Amino acid sequence: MKRIFAVFLLTVLLCAIFTGCAKTETPSEDSAQSNGETKSSPSDSTSSGLQGDSDTMYIIIGEHTLPVKMADNSSASALLELLKQGDITVDAHDYGNFEKVGPLGTQLPVNNEQITTEPGDVILYQGNQITVYYDTNSWNFTRLGKIQGVSADELKAILGDGDVTMVLSLTDSNSTAEREEKPVVYMTTDISSEGLTAVYHALGASPAGKIAIKLSTGESENSNHLRPELIGDLVRSFDNSTIVECNTAYGGNRASTARHKQIAQDHGYTDLTAVDIMDENGSVTLPVTGGDHLTENYVGASFENYDYFIVLSHFKGHAMAGFGGAIKNISIGIASSEGKAHIHSAGTGGSMWSADQDAFLESMAEAGKSVVDALDGNILYINVMNRLSVDCDCDGNPAEPDMHDIGILASFDPVALDQACIDLVYSADDGDSLIRRIESRNGLRTLEQAEKIGLGSRTYELKSID
Repeated sequence: MKRIFAVFLLTVLLCAIFTGCAKTETPSEDSAQSNGETKSSPSDSTSSGLQGDSDTMYIIIGEHTLPVKMADNSSASALLELLKQGDITVDAHDYGNFEKVGPLGTQLPVNNEQITTEPGDVILYQGNQITVYYDTNSWNFTRLGKIQGVSADELKAILGDGDVTMVLSLTDSNSTAEREEKPVVYMTTDISSEGLTAVYHALGASPAGKIAIKLSTGESENSNHLRPELIGDLVRSFDNSTIVECNTAYGGNRASTARHKQIAQDHGYTDLTAVDIMDENGSVTLPVTGGDHLTENYVGASFENYDYFIVLSHFKGHAMAGFGGAIKNISIGIASSEGKAHIHSAGTGGSMWSADQDAFLESMAEAGKSVVDALDGNILYINVMNRLSVDCDCDGNPAEPDMHDIGILASFDPVALDQACIDLVYSADDGDSLIRRIESRNGLRTLEQAEKIGLGSRTYELKSID
């Protein structure tokens, strides 16, 4: 009977794995719907198969760094995703004269099988404990990986007698500069005026001069734009601030400066501070360096009037980009009306509706980098993860969200910030609709290009301020 049940359980598990690995990258909504069970990793690799250097974890014990070749299963993938948020310290004790075992501090999926361990095996026990074997044992375990490059005797000497502290990391401890440069993303689950102010203060920023607060004014009252009651206290805390926006390139209620200012007034933004439609008097050009598509970016002419930008973004889905966050807000959002068309066409001057999808996504990253380069560090980013619809705030009648609110995140790195939001969506139990929207548009391509050209890092440290 136990054997029949085990075969049944294995069959169910294999079906779940193959279903979970399905992925579509076409922009059609039909293909998005066909991808209903997909919840693959938001990194370069899928949840069941890791490629290149992404399948390596490091166990750091004192001055020793032990590379671990990770297994090809959902347990190892989940641990790697968890480590993207920061290192994990495990206080392990000796057990049975063959292993060091300690609590992971969270629960991972299990893929148990009968295993006879060898020295160097890294095992998940009961879903929440990490075990490093320096001798043999037989039991039903989940294999996480195998330590590389050390003999059994060397490993036993490194682990020592008694208790040992192990740091699990995606970074080789010998790469000190890389470890020190990992950007920090601060987070609070308190989606309120107080929470927004707290996560801003966690950055320790000191904006000076004329401050631009970049946000989307929203297409209609039904849009999910950031409400004045949420952002008002933060906006009013600055002595010399202006809410800034640019006109759209597709028509709608914000296609002209007069109508756009009316929308800003209707939505309560003019009660907070002055509002500037930056391309009211045309565009200025910013150079794009290191891009594959753009050599210049057109932004609103009054962009040059501001000394510091605070980028307030509502994180959500998007019909063309897959998702919108900090990078979209500094690229499409700061681009003038003609600049938006330029980005959408990937610099070709053709139709903004028929450009190559990946070229458009990459051009957003390139335009964003031109803005960051021009500001030379005088910019910070805050993403609000509420009302997580699959549709953008540029949609006057967006789909109702079908997932829970998550929190407010802030960083000096727009790539790290957007990646952290993506990771939170992928780890949510109810994020499937938004994930389908992101993947059907190949939205992660923007983050890949952004990291490639030096806009920021997809590896980050997530710090809760709650």
